[in-house]
Amino acid sequence: MLDPESLPYRPNVGAALFDRLGRIFVARRCNLPPSDAAGLGAHVWQLPQGGIDAGETPAEAVLRELAEEIGTGRAEILAEHPDWLTYDLPPHLLGRALGGRYRGQRQRWFALRFTGTDADIRLDAHPHPEFDAWRWTALADLPSLAVPFKRPIYTILARDFAAFAVANH
Repeated sequence: MLDPESLPYRPNVGAALFDRLGRIFVARRCNLPPSDAAGLGAHVWQLPQGGIDAGETPAEAVLRELAEEIGTGRAEILAEHPDWLTYDLPPHLLGRALGGRYRGQRQRWFALRFTGTDADIRLDAHPHPEFDAWRWTALADLPSLAVPFKRPIYTILARDFAAFAVANH
């Protein structure tokens, strides 16, 4: 059995992308079907997120990740969460997820305003898409859409980024 304490956290950024109506962008993972072997059920919706490259600031990383994962850079940073938030992988994913090299992720989260139109979102822009569907949803619904091990972070985001979940015409 792999000891999670022996593994580091992967440095990561996350994007809480809000539209002009105050809804948040969520996307469905394409590599985790609803009846997946990991037992995650229908909870395969998440916010865009990804690793921080060497020499990259978290702010640079979050904008790059948006372009890579959802095919658009049409966003402006509104705020950066003041804390690094961490989650641990559940035991059945240790040694499998995140290349098997990490116990979980240490994340810097950003609130961003989407400045484009829905047509600017292109899940197929990257040769290896991570998502196969997306939608705008109420921020309060975010934690219930997430895999169980990410719910505590999404609950924090729903609380701390609530000021951005308002219409902005």
